[in-house]
Amino acid sequence: MKQFFKLEEHGTTVSREVIAGLTTFFAMVYIIFVNPMILADSGMNPNAVLLATILATVVGTLVMGLFANVPYAQAPGMGLNAFFTYVVVMQLGFHWSEALAIVFICGVINILITVTKLRKAIIHAIPESLQHAIGGGIGLFIAYIGIKNAGWLSFTANPNTWVDVGGGTIVADSSIVPALVDFNQAGTILAVIGLLLTVVLLLKRVKGAILIGIVATTIIGIPLGVTVFSGMTWDVAAPFEALPETFGQAFKGMGSLFTEGADKILKSLLAIFAFSLSDTFDTIGTFIGTGRKSGIFTDEDIAAIEDSKGFKTRMEKALFADSIATSVGAIFGTSNTTTYVESAAGIEAGGRTGLTSVVVAVLFLLSLLISPIVGVVPAQATAPALIIVGVMMASSFKEIKWDDLSEAVPAFFAAVIMTLAYNISLGIAFGFIFYILVKLVKGEAKDVHPILWGSTGLFVLYFVLMALN
Repeated sequence: MKQFFKLEEHGTTVSREVIAGLTTFFAMVYIIFVNPMILADSGMNPNAVLLATILATVVGTLVMGLFANVPYAQAPGMGLNAFFTYVVVMQLGFHWSEALAIVFICGVINILITVTKLRKAIIHAIPESLQHAIGGGIGLFIAYIGIKNAGWLSFTANPNTWVDVGGGTIVADSSIVPALVDFNQAGTILAVIGLLLTVVLLLKRVKGAILIGIVATTIIGIPLGVTVFSGMTWDVAAPFEALPETFGQAFKGMGSLFTEGADKILKSLLAIFAFSLSDTFDTIGTFIGTGRKSGIFTDEDIAAIEDSKGFKTRMEKALFADSIATSVGAIFGTSNTTTYVESAAGIEAGGRTGLTSVVVAVLFLLSLLISPIVGVVPAQATAPALIIVGVMMASSFKEIKWDDLSEAVPAFFAAVIMTLAYNISLGIAFGFIFYILVKLVKGEAKDVHPILWGSTGLFVLYFVLMALN
């Protein structure tokens, strides 16, 4: 095991990798409960989606760990699943099987652009200052997720400024105002206790501090009534019985995507484009933001990806592992599978090799049997871990020359939009757009990499198409 994963070479140990895997698992296990709820609104069987979610996560994460030997986990992406249900199915009018077909095609496209080095060349083209901004921005994004999961925020919308888009989902305009809650609820208080406990453990340099914080906070939540055991069921057979309803339906849905008129073809292309763009830049942003700071991906890795042939570097292998996960997930019956930003929690806990990913995959497989137990870990117990990881990742901002507006402006918009729009890809889009604007104003357009021009053009086209839809 030590030799296969090259643990000594990467300065880690089996115990550290196991702890990192446990930390990542608990930080992202919510997806096996949330994803079925969201996709059920599209008409899919939630039991089938639960099993599809677990299987897609296990397969994608195992490939990431065993082939690429990096500590990243794969799972159906939040945001992408909402786009699947509330835009592609509910708004654009596709059947869920057709939406799965769109996701499958998106995965094939990602495989092609990875094999042809386009995806790797995009990474090479991103300026170093923006790479640091993406890293720090992901830190803010993760911390914001933690703060929301902790229940510390409330949002007030003015009358007549929101729309019910179906499925119990409300969309409000920008007049909505965030505020801190009064901290008079058990859940919010538990999150505060968990954060204080985790900070103390980290300051005392206790090994496995983040994981210990999650477990301890879960236990403390029992007398507070936040960690509850009621409603636990052990119907392990139900997901297996339901899986045939979604397995392989992507191929059935593909038949009608491009055969029912120009309008539907245009909508299909729009959905494929949106999925591919978001999936690609979510992954690239996660790799750059977490891998560069931790040393998982070195400057030599990033420099070599444009010139090397095949899959020699860890970055190349990781991109390929990520690219096949989406199509695999679509075959099982779930929305886009992507590299999870919560992997940063395990990386901060010391994960440096694929052994971390293998531990995550095994735990997700076991969750089929122990999902009731896993489900009792409240969001308030994992929220402190995400907040702390965000604090740690924000250190990337120190590498940016904030007194130089040509660096500060693109970096600021990349980080802020990423956080407030709750979307890594959109943050990267704004960073690219303002970077090119700065270069144009300074008469340095020739310094912009052609791929950056092309990527920015695609982002602008995406915004235009979404506005016209």
